[in-house]
Amino acid sequence: MDSQPQPRRFAPQGPLRGRIRVPGDKSISHRSLMLGALAVGETRVTGLLEGEDVLATAAAMRAMGATIDRHDDGSWSIHGVGVGGLLQPTSALEMGNSGTSTRLLMGLVASHGITAAFTGDASLSGRPMGRVIEPLSQMGAAFTPSPGGTLPLMMRGSLPAVPIEYRLPVASAQVKSAILLAGLNTPGITTVIEPVPTRDHSERMLRGFGAQLEVDDSGPERVIRITGEADLNPQTIEVPGDPSSAAFFIVAATIVEGSDLVVENVGLNPTRAGLIAVLRDMGASIEELDRREVGGEPVADLRVRHAALTGIDVDPAIAPSMIDEFPVLFVAASLAQGTTRTSGLEELRVKESDRLTAMADALQRAGARVTETQYGLTIEGTGGAPLAGGGPVTTHLDHRIAMSMAVAGLASADGVEIDSAAPIATSFPGFAELLAEAGS
Repeated sequence: MDSQPQPRRFAPQGPLRGRIRVPGDKSISHRSLMLGALAVGETRVTGLLEGEDVLATAAAMRAMGATIDRHDDGSWSIHGVGVGGLLQPTSALEMGNSGTSTRLLMGLVASHGITAAFTGDASLSGRPMGRVIEPLSQMGAAFTPSPGGTLPLMMRGSLPAVPIEYRLPVASAQVKSAILLAGLNTPGITTVIEPVPTRDHSERMLRGFGAQLEVDDSGPERVIRITGEADLNPQTIEVPGDPSSAAFFIVAATIVEGSDLVVENVGLNPTRAGLIAVLRDMGASIEELDRREVGGEPVADLRVRHAALTGIDVDPAIAPSMIDEFPVLFVAASLAQGTTRTSGLEELRVKESDRLTAMADALQRAGARVTETQYGLTIEGTGGAPLAGGGPVTTHLDHRIAMSMAVAGLASADGVEIDSAAPIATSFPGFAELLAEAGS
């Protein structure tokens, strides 16, 4: 991230119209590379998010024998080695800052007869890996981590690995995914029990590639069983647009008068799509066009038209499926008729910043009426009248606050200035340009 602040003012630019695409989903991008590398034959991927984290996964799969190429048209081809066919890497697998790459790849290596060293940057090297080491050790893998269970770490896979039944002590899609990936090359049935459901991208994509995977959520806990040793079939994958990135444009088109915008190819995984349900409850016009399934994931083009919103009490139970989208929901609530109340959002206090306090301060500076509580915000909407605007608002180097307040600027009288647009580039480099393009 650029260390120099980059103040920027986002001003009203007229209705948002036309068709746009947002960057691909990071979770699905990682998994398409890993499973493509374990299928026999060629997997083709379009829309892959080409951020540093995903590229670390691609490099690691190449180091273990897969052939992965990027073509001039932006598509990728992966020639896999087959489940059980991973090769011994000749040097350490450099993970950069990607916890997802590290934990999921540890799962893959765990049931192969190879040894791998994992290294990462200073930030990643401070994150404990014990939550993954414990179940993978039960399956037979051996680990030599740094003190505190961190990277750098050496691990030796087990062939054959031992199938286990593992109840997740803490809800974690990454730990679940690591165990399921280890189960691919483990004879018998590997079982993961989730007391609380987490993102299910791994289950959907494993099924899409042909793995024998069953999910039983009829009881109080979610039970996932995968049968090894699996044969995966190559796929053609169009990575859906990231719903968290699409959220800014969905809200912008909703609150800016005259807007009629289509956001193409948005992932609508139920574990990620809470914002759309809440906005619809408030009166938003969000139409799903060409709903389809890609790689086991529900996808649609979303047509969003300006609509008058009404404040609601947001059910705290929906929070896990939209936790990253609350900052921009707060912006929508500021323009609604009546009061919007949110609760159960204590997790927002430990994100890149304390997003409750930061958004309350930012919206108040832009002219919104906001009251902060311990677990949420209460917002008195303008009834559709523009916010006054102003600034500069403090982003705390948090990309979601920066982009949310940019959207607020579109529905203000005088625009909103943010103290720095630099953090936006780390997660959504073309955001400002795409926003301008939709409004031109």
